[in-house]
This record gives sequence, structure tokens and C-alpha cells, in this order.
Amino acid sequence: MQTTFTEDQLKDPGTRRANEILRNCVHCGFCTATCPTYQVLGDELDSPRGRIYLIKDMLENERVPDEKTVKHIDRCLSCLACMTTCPSGVHYMHLVDHAREYIENRYKRPFSDRALRWVLARILPYPMRFRWALIGAKLGRPFRFLMPDARLKAMLDMAPKHIPPVSRNDDPQSFAPKGQAIKRVALMTGCAQKALNTDINDATIRLLTRLGCEVVVAEGAGCCGALTHHMGKTRESHAAAAANIRAWTREMDGKGLDAIVINTSGCGTTVKDYGHMFRDDPLAEDAARVSGIAMDVSEILMQLDLPQGDDKGLTVAYHAACSLQHGQQIKTYPKDLLKKAGFTVVEPTDSHLCCGSAGTYNLMQPEISAKLKQRKVRTLEAKNPDLIAAGNIGCMMQIGSGTRLPIVHTVELLDWATGGPRPPALDRAGQPADVVPILR
Repeated sequence: MQTTFTEDQLKDPGTRRANEILRNCVHCGFCTATCPTYQVLGDELDSPRGRIYLIKDMLENERVPDEKTVKHIDRCLSCLACMTTCPSGVHYMHLVDHAREYIENRYKRPFSDRALRWVLARILPYPMRFRWALIGAKLGRPFRFLMPDARLKAMLDMAPKHIPPVSRNDDPQSFAPKGQAIKRVALMTGCAQKALNTDINDATIRLLTRLGCEVVVAEGAGCCGALTHHMGKTRESHAAAAANIRAWTREMDGKGLDAIVINTSGCGTTVKDYGHMFRDDPLAEDAARVSGIAMDVSEILMQLDLPQGDDKGLTVAYHAACSLQHGQQIKTYPKDLLKKAGFTVVEPTDSHLCCGSAGTYNLMQPEISAKLKQRKVRTLEAKNPDLIAAGNIGCMMQIGSGTRLPIVHTVELLDWATGGPRPPALDRAGQPADVVPILR
């Protein structure tokens, strides 16, 4: 694609990177075949190719974003299926992230939009605030019909029936390996996950220590910054990311780290991009070091000696989170690990398509999100599984709200199969617990 940025415009690092990306695009349209919003809405401007044209025009002309441009960019899930499909290597993620920052700095949204985004940015990345908000949402759910905005209804619907107590495993500390120490790793405990589902981090710690890892929860580490980053709130997202970079480099420069393990794939995609995010920052070198050893939990488990398990008599429908299969290009590891542990693994039709969670997307675009959820649940249930597994808390919440099947994190099943407790979610599912066979 030909671009006409001036030399002065290209002095801006974000614009310079956008120019590189735009020039790679040959507008072939392959991306439209795998774009969820294009499939749902059928509008060219709700496809990656259409959004690329809108972004190019906005950036080249340095114009104040208009309502039409903002609407179509807001509708993007950032699922990154287009990056997997693109034959030209267009790095759409960096392009749309820069466009969102540009919009955030130059476009005045309606008051209701600004208020909603302000609330989300100041609640979701903070576990205790989020926990109180979930309790408030549960109390407010009977009054859902009074809410004038579908997005407010979606926020009430988000609250799970079960809000777990705080897990002290998420506090800064170190967990000794069982037996000989093989690796020393830092576990990113996250933010929203600590309020929504403490079983995931608990299971991850048990599994990693069982397989010979010393697991460190670093002092000062917290939210990865993804939630605010994808809203275009760069100052806030970089502040969160910088805290993580400093916390983990202290461990790297101290006793050393073999990996930074992340069990929420949406966070993993962002942490692995810290090197790019901080490329022109004094923290550039440390950010690149952090990104260089960041791993999804399935990646580190593939390096460890996971025992070969007997047939468990359970069929698991594996949901591939977009941030894992497209953002990190990890496609087979979770399935390989589940099979090795003794589970029968099935995948839904169109497994490359998003479930509609996408960070805060299900709260800010509830109608489109609901359509994507319905389709995903339908294709998962069509496989007649005993339960569903995924590697991202957002997907688990989204899919779990639309099915009676139990849904658990992949690592919970691997922990269970290697001597850990039965995942509590199996007994909290929408159907009787005894429908799920007991693991022997």
C-alpha cells in the first residue's frame, strides 16, 4: 500500500511504525475471511482491510477522528486472526493499538462512553476494587431492567455466581520445588483473574512446583497493562507495565529467572510485546529482557517432564483463545499436554474465531459479543464434551456464561491429572456434579 506521510510525521515513532505496517498491506482481502466482526456485520469497514484504510486516512491527514472511524475501530476485537491469515505479514496489532492511542488523545467521546471507560480503567486492573465491584454487581442484578444502557446490563451480567475468597498464594513469596530444582520461574498472578478465579494460580503453582520449579511471585508485579493499553490509555498501561518490568528484572538480576510464566494468554500477548512498547523508553533494554523470557504456561510445561497419564475417560472440548493461537502463535501445546495427561481432546468448528470476550469488549460491545458467544458455545457443545478447557480467564467467563458445561483452565486439568485436587469448577457447573466422571 502506498503511503504519503511527510518527513515530519515520520519523526513520531508510532507514525513511523504505522507507515511500515501500512506499506506491507497489499489489500488482498484474505483477512476478511477470518475476521469475526466482518462475518457478523458484513460491513467492509468492520474488516481489517477496511479499518486499515480508515487508519491510514486518519493518520496521514492528521485529522481529528470522526464518529464513523471511531465506531469501526472500536468494533475491532483485536483477536488478531487477521495476522494469522495475512500472507504479507501485516502487523495489525501494532497498527490498531497506535490508532486507539491517537483516538484517545484527539477524540472527545460522548459522556457515557468516557464515564464507562474511566470506570473500567480504574476498577478491572485492581483486584480488590474489582472484587468489590463484582459484589456490587451481584447485589444490583435484580434491578437490571432499570438500566438504560446495554453496556451497564452487561456489567451486571459479568458478575459470577461464585466470587472466590482471596488466595494468599497470590501474595509476593517463593514456593519451593518438590524434589530436585530444575528451573526458577516468576508467576504473573495478574489482576482480574485474582478476583474472578483464584483456582487457576493455585493450580499453576502446585503443578510447576511438582514438576521441579521454584515459583516466585515477585514483589511489585501486578496488572500487565493490557486492559488500558487496548483502550489507547498509554500512560496508564505503561505505568503498569513498567512496574512489572522493574519487579521481574530485580528477580532476574538477583537469584535469576529461567522464565516469566503467564497463565492468562491475553496478558501473555502484551508482556511479550513489552520490548516494542518500550522501544524508545529508558526501560527499553529491561523490557526486551522481560519479553525475551515471557512464556505461556503451556510453553514452560512442554519443557518439563509432565507424566504420561492413563486414559481419564473424559472428553475435553478445547477452546483456543485468540491471544494464544493468534497473538502468540501457540496452537498445539495445550492440546498436546491434555492428551499426554490422558484426556480425549476435541475442537469446535471454526476454532480460529473469537468467542467475543476480548478483554473489555464484551462490556463495551455487548451485542456483537453476544452473537460471537452464542456461535462459540454452539460449536463447542456440538462436540458433546464432558467439559470445556481454555487458557484465558476472559474466554472462560464469556463461554461459561452461555453454557451449562463445566469450564476450567487447561492447567487445572493438568494439575488434577498429576496428583492435584479436582477442579472446583466441575462441582459448581450448571449441571449436577455427578454428570462429570470422577478422575481415577
